Amino acid sequence: MVNEQVKSRKRVADHGEVFTSEREVNAMLDLVKQETERIDSRFLEPACGTGNFLAEILNRKLKVVKKRYSKNKSDYEKYAVLAITSIYGVDILEDNVLECRNRMFSIFNDEYTKICKEDANDECREAVRYILSRNILHGDALTMATLEGEPIIFSEWSLVSGSMIKRRDYRYDELLAGSQEQISIFMVGWEYDEEIQAFIPAPLREYPLIDYRRVQYVE
Repeated sequence: MVNEQVKSRKRVADHGEVFTSEREVNAMLDLVKQETERIDSRFLEPACGTGNFLAEILNRKLKVVKKRYSKNKSDYEKYAVLAITSIYGVDILEDNVLECRNRMFSIFNDEYTKICKEDANDECREAVRYILSRNILHGDALTMATLEGEPIIFSEWSLVSGSMIKRRDYRYDELLAGSQEQISIFMVGWEYDEEIQAFIPAPLREYPLIDYRRVQYVE
């Protein structure tokens, strides 16, 4: 966990960047403890910094994966990857985004290598790096756009059957619009999700089912 709360005064002045301490992170996550320990529950940190919240969420999820699946290396690998797919972040500073991705990968890889030993493989590692490149994005969560002015687009990953995963891409601004209670005539193709109690827009793109270790090969 990163303990330094400020990188520089200039970054605080320019971007209001102050990192949350480890104690505060854990106290806040304990308020939703049950969700942090559900492997597939999705989390989004709209100003993720270097990943203090996201790293702790991943640590908690991987503890559950280890407890349930460490005796079966194939299952451990699959559900550890699923934990990665459920965590999202946005930050306006590119160096934070890169550090957050690397930090999340290191947490995954350390545990993955420790549990799976000789069965750990580079194809799975590359899949995780690719998923992180889609889930931890450089952009402005307030404008819901990249710094080039393009809409922020997140990928949803759903484990469908066996080792097969489904990817669907959504616009961030449309996902937030779906949290409103009323649906308009312009929301064609939107569906109401009972679990999250919000309307879900039609995806920008759906991808064919693919083995979770090979998601990096489809664009």
